[in-house]
Amino acid sequence: MLSAFTARPIIELKQRDRSKIESILAYGDRVLVGLNTGSLRIYRLNELPPPPPPASARSPSPSPSKPANGSSSLLSAQIAAFNLPDSSSPTAIAAASQDGQPPSPTVHGGAPVTKPTDLLREVEKFSTRAIEQLAVIKEANTLVSLSNYAISLHDLQTFEPIEAPLARTKNASTFAVTSNIVKDPTTGIPEIISRLAVAVKRRLLLWSWHESELSQDVTEIVLAEAIRTMTWASATKVVCGMNSGYVIVDVESANVEDIIRPSAIGGAAAGQSRFGAVSAAGMGYMGLGGYIPKPLSTKLADGQLLLAKDINSLFIDDSGRALEKHQIPWQAAPDGIGYSYPYILALQPPTKGSLEVRNPETLSLLQTVSLPGAAALHFPPPTVSLAHAGKGFHVLSDRAVWKMDATDYDSQVEELVQSKKFDEAISILGMLEDALLKNKTQTMREVKMLKAEMLFRQKKYRESMDLFNEDEVHAPPERVLRLYPKIVAGDLSGVEDEKAEDSGHDEPNGKTNGDTALKADTPLEVSSPQKAGGFTKYLMGHRKLNPETASIASSKRASDVEDSASIRGKPSDEQSQDEKDLMDSVSELNSYLAGARARLQRVIDPATGKLKPRKTQSGSTEEAFKSLLTSSREESEEQLEKELRETFKVVDTTLFRAFMYSRPTLASSLFRIPNFCDPDVVNERLVEHNRFNELVDFFYGKKLHKQALELLRKFGSPDAPDDAAPGLHGPQRTVAYLQGLPPEMIDVILEFSDWTLRKNPKLGMEVFLADSENAETLPRGQVIRFLGGIDPALEIEYLEHVITELNDMTPDFHNRLVELFIRQLREQERGEEWSLLMERLVRFLKESRQYSLSRAFTMIPRDDPPFYEAQAVVLSNMQQHKQALEIYVFRMQDYTKAEDYCNRIHKTEDSHIASPSQTHRGAAEDPEDAQPSIYHALLSLYLTPPPPHQPNLGPALDLLSKHGSRLPATSTLSLVPDSLPVAELESYFRGRMRSANSVVNETRVVAGLRKTRLVANQALLLLGDGIPGGQGGRNRRVVISEERVCGACHKRLGGSVVAVMPDNTVVHYGCLNRAQSGATGTSYLPSQVGAWGRNGAGV
Repeated sequence: MLSAFTARPIIELKQRDRSKIESILAYGDRVLVGLNTGSLRIYRLNELPPPPPPASARSPSPSPSKPANGSSSLLSAQIAAFNLPDSSSPTAIAAASQDGQPPSPTVHGGAPVTKPTDLLREVEKFSTRAIEQLAVIKEANTLVSLSNYAISLHDLQTFEPIEAPLARTKNASTFAVTSNIVKDPTTGIPEIISRLAVAVKRRLLLWSWHESELSQDVTEIVLAEAIRTMTWASATKVVCGMNSGYVIVDVESANVEDIIRPSAIGGAAAGQSRFGAVSAAGMGYMGLGGYIPKPLSTKLADGQLLLAKDINSLFIDDSGRALEKHQIPWQAAPDGIGYSYPYILALQPPTKGSLEVRNPETLSLLQTVSLPGAAALHFPPPTVSLAHAGKGFHVLSDRAVWKMDATDYDSQVEELVQSKKFDEAISILGMLEDALLKNKTQTMREVKMLKAEMLFRQKKYRESMDLFNEDEVHAPPERVLRLYPKIVAGDLSGVEDEKAEDSGHDEPNGKTNGDTALKADTPLEVSSPQKAGGFTKYLMGHRKLNPETASIASSKRASDVEDSASIRGKPSDEQSQDEKDLMDSVSELNSYLAGARARLQRVIDPATGKLKPRKTQSGSTEEAFKSLLTSSREESEEQLEKELRETFKVVDTTLFRAFMYSRPTLASSLFRIPNFCDPDVVNERLVEHNRFNELVDFFYGKKLHKQALELLRKFGSPDAPDDAAPGLHGPQRTVAYLQGLPPEMIDVILEFSDWTLRKNPKLGMEVFLADSENAETLPRGQVIRFLGGIDPALEIEYLEHVITELNDMTPDFHNRLVELFIRQLREQERGEEWSLLMERLVRFLKESRQYSLSRAFTMIPRDDPPFYEAQAVVLSNMQQHKQALEIYVFRMQDYTKAEDYCNRIHKTEDSHIASPSQTHRGAAEDPEDAQPSIYHALLSLYLTPPPPHQPNLGPALDLLSKHGSRLPATSTLSLVPDSLPVAELESYFRGRMRSANSVVNETRVVAGLRKTRLVANQALLLLGDGIPGGQGGRNRRVVISEERVCGACHKRLGGSVVAVMPDNTVVHYGCLNRAQSGATGTSYLPSQVGAWGRNGAGV
């Protein structure tokens, strides 16, 4: 069991002393003992030697039959305290004691041992009867005592009576004192207020001390029945225990409330309980023979109180409300209860003479201390504080007083862990303050990890992994992986290592995950591999084990061998069950690894493998990270980065193994994100399972592109698909892979796109023609040369894409495309495809302006009719329109294309003309110096062709009928043969006249519109706009009244000369310049001028 407290006898009455100890009071280094004779003895407590280690701490496995503190007798405790020889006897000790104290023994060397206490003084006539209760009001230097059924006040230094007995305290049965710092409600200044509550049958009497001065006001509150016990719940509330139950009394408002539990302890609604029942009003009790047990109460931490009656218990807060907590499972009714941080204490009756120590949260029995004849507990004030945590408390019997010293809290936690009571250890650690432990955070973390390991061995995998992954734990991956076999954990597996050690054979250490397996005889540490350090130790739990808990770890290590044995070599049914358990544990391991991965991503970028920039943030991880790196050199930061990458590698590689074991389909999801998986492990496992699709994804994520593309070429290039990877057959996957590569890897792209282009050119060209940033930013010159080496058609396709889609204006590319077009047309057989290619050439020659015209014209065959149009396009771009028209008219004899050519040229030239009216006017007026249009050139080729061509009247007349308005009359008619009938020119003249009439009509319309606008403006100026309050024109007026003032100087206008501003503001004529300068920048338009008389009465 736990050794939370050690009993040390400090006072023992000698055998011939007939007195009995009734009460004690301990404060500072003084212990006051009240005897049944009315005498008061004052002892001084000396510095005691450190207590010997408890039996449970000395041996890993204490015998359960032997009490932790020794249960033989008080002698054993004295021997332990003073290191007496075992042959000492109680008679010798009693004979050596002359003053009611334990003797002063000597050790074997002869040096005297300090006595625990020294008797300083005895006040024999302190009271005439037994001193039943003692208390101190330190601020008032007052000793309060209960004797002879009355309360007495004595001076704490001289023990002279101040007021004995205290008035109105006759027949007092008990009292309680409290001291608190309270702010004054009027001034807000804190002051110490002490209160004394006295129970006199049914009456509750209250005295108070303000700043050490006893107030003369005495408050009296009458309750329903006699008060048996009292405990202060707060500075103003006291809990009173009576036979019928408990009440809480507010001493300021005199309000009394019953304490009622929602489900009454053994009440009528719940049936009878042991020795009594509970009434509806509270915790009442009636039993056999009129015996009524004493109601007990004590104050706990965090504003809670514990009430006990017989074996029943109730937890309440300091306002009297019951708390939802279970009852304490006492086997027998306690004689007294108390609280010593952080435990609940229960003293059994003197016949049993034992003290029970329980956890307030779990209510579990942690320790039983044997104290023969112990009758009461005493706690030095204050009972709840951090300062009291190490002081302990006192237990007294009729003949002796024990001081209960608290064991070191780290040792207590170690004991609980050693006995595998992890829940109790976690609970105790949660209640203790940080200052009471060497390292509370790390100790709590270690205990939780031990509990998680125990849960894992109990096959509670989800609970175990949730605990490993808690924010306060964050177990290191190496420690968690020790619980798994090698198929999951690789070389970090503790199962395989232990098996190898048991068999006496050393297995070679593989390097598939980059970490070294642990030896079976290595002490269990929080950090498994020793090469982890720095911030990795802090983040993932790499730290050395506390020397005090090393024995715990080593003992657990020995017990893990059997639990972690390999599942191989077992019967089939047992093996199948083990495999099912392993599957369940691996499924839960995935959640832990995901959490560990998320924690690592906070400090290291998985995409680059570099530490993230340090930022000032709240949180232990970031602060430790900052403090570590700012205090380290550059090499330390590099080492830290390396360690984090190794840890990340362990996590990701194990996560891959777990996926492959439990859910192989999820392995690909890990490869789609940046990861640190070991390539050798992944390659081996995926090839073993023929999962080549996932292997390609992994290679892509690790940027091992050449290996991935070689794998794709291996399965994609054969004519027949491979049964191992039918999904990789063909160039589809390779093309998709190449499309994702950056332009910097152009050599790899070109190397592995070769076989795709030869196998499926259309699909292979998607690498270079895709609408993606990678394809658009490839080195185009290198790609052009590569494609030209495979097939000129592919080079043409890429050049067209670059020029037309990507708008590349590089002249070399344009010239190369023209050259390829012409070469292909010369070499290719005539047909439909050839015609399509010719159309593409002509279209490109028309649209592009970046190729060399002379070079293109030289390359085009002169006497090949299909190339005539290409020649015409080049001549057109060279501004040789007449030569181009000659090709259309005489060589191609395609008059429609000739007319279209003229239309296109005319639109280009006409875009520089301001308006259509100018076009009509220019054609109608027919100036002598006008430059002949493109239509005139075509008409001259029709009517006056060069020899040996003959005039062609049909196309000429058609041209005149359609575009006659664009042909000047003088130059046009001079070309018409005299023998041509005038009737043939009807359409031409009709068009010319319509064009002239259009110009005249347009001029008339414009003149009429201008005249209308002029009349409207004149009417607006003379007559105004006719809108009330609007512009009045020249008819506007203003009225100058006697009260009207100048808008500039604000003086009365009177009979002075005035000026009217456009906005009808009237000013003195002499103030006009000032008014205008004040309105600088204001432009008065006619539409902005208001009507005269707007502010006055117009006449």
